[in-house]
Amino acid sequence: MSKTALKKHLLSLTKEQVIEQVLGLYDTCKPAKEYFEYFLNPDEQGKFGKYKDVIVNEFFTNTLIGIGKLRFSEAKKAIADFRSLNPSPELLGDLMVTLPEMACKFTNEYGDMSEQFYTSTANNYELALKFLKKRGLLEHFKLRCQDCVKYAEPCGYGFADEIRFLYKDYYE
Repeated sequence: MSKTALKKHLLSLTKEQVIEQVLGLYDTCKPAKEYFEYFLNPDEQGKFGKYKDVIVNEFFTNTLIGIGKLRFSEAKKAIADFRSLNPSPELLGDLMVTLPEMACKFTNEYGDMSEQFYTSTANNYELALKFLKKRGLLEHFKLRCQDCVKYAEPCGYGFADEIRFLYKDYYE
């Protein structure tokens, strides 16, 4: 259905019917519920913290071992879910930098990882850098992006070189 068709349909309903439709959507669709809660009470910092915790916990947990599940898909989903709330570019950029930052820090602390881990980290690092450049936020996140380079230095598979080259592409 197109937006035009949806708009035409909604205009044909009474106010009470529209309210019932919205309440039904709120009750049955978790993303819609989260959107309305955010829309009515835009606590960006609170939502940001929730999604940042998801990303951090994918790499580091509060358990005795301290190792997360290392699921890039869950970390990327947290970013996508936060993006759907239409947050400020600064907070979205912060969340986007958190993923490669935690991945680089993880491999720095626990040793070499698989090539796929490094590829995913580098891809997410580049996505974050592109976003920051497009929004004019590179300088705001420069130190954290430098930390990614620092954390990657002892890593193998050409990972350190790739992270360093990406950094130089955007900052030099």
